[in-house]
Amino acid sequence: MQRMAEIKKDDTRNLLSDIKLFAGLSPSQMEWVAQRAHRRVFAAGANVMTVEQPGEAVYVILHGTVKIHIEQGGRDVILSILGGGDLLGEMSLIDSVGRSANAVTLEDSLMLWMDRATFNYILDNYQPVARNLVQILSSRVRLSDQMIQSLATLDVNGRVARQLLAFAERYGREVKDNVQIRILLTQGDIADLVGASRKRVNQTMVSFKEQGLISMDENGRIVVQDKDGLTRYCN
Repeated sequence: MQRMAEIKKDDTRNLLSDIKLFAGLSPSQMEWVAQRAHRRVFAAGANVMTVEQPGEAVYVILHGTVKIHIEQGGRDVILSILGGGDLLGEMSLIDSVGRSANAVTLEDSLMLWMDRATFNYILDNYQPVARNLVQILSSRVRLSDQMIQSLATLDVNGRVARQLLAFAERYGREVKDNVQIRILLTQGDIADLVGASRKRVNQTMVSFKEQGLISMDENGRIVVQDKDGLTRYCN
């Protein structure tokens, strides 16, 4: 929570400037958005939204990790795991249909939120945001297509490697010639994402560590040490 408190002291406009959705806005447009964007801290394990809930707000993750999931056949099905810069709830505001999935924080998370009227005004009047949103949604679909392809063509080692590489590309941060994945991932979450048992994913992760392909830092984040080594499992 200490880091959350430090981030909350930052100026909202400065926070917006680092978010892809608002890239290309003029200073006056950015100021307009900043005056209407609200900051909120969610503790780990908090429900940000629930399935079929009316869509009244869109959220932008500034820091933290959020799991998107649904209940199906008595089990929890993870659709995606999101981190800094990602959007939550935009589809419901666009199509006026209830939420399609649940969103729960996996760690303390700081978000910006805007109500429906503000979000729709921005889309209608600020062309860069509409264009950025299309690119963000296209990127999300492309990633989903890649994951579906990996489920159909790769073994468990390959699927885990592909998932780690995707997270490293999207949420990676260079740390001492390696790439730290900034979002919080458990082996159970990875298992659900790649359609394998936790035991099998544990065996894969142990093997990757022994080969020097990945490691864990002191905060439990995965660090990719050898991208080329992981990529070989995806061929």
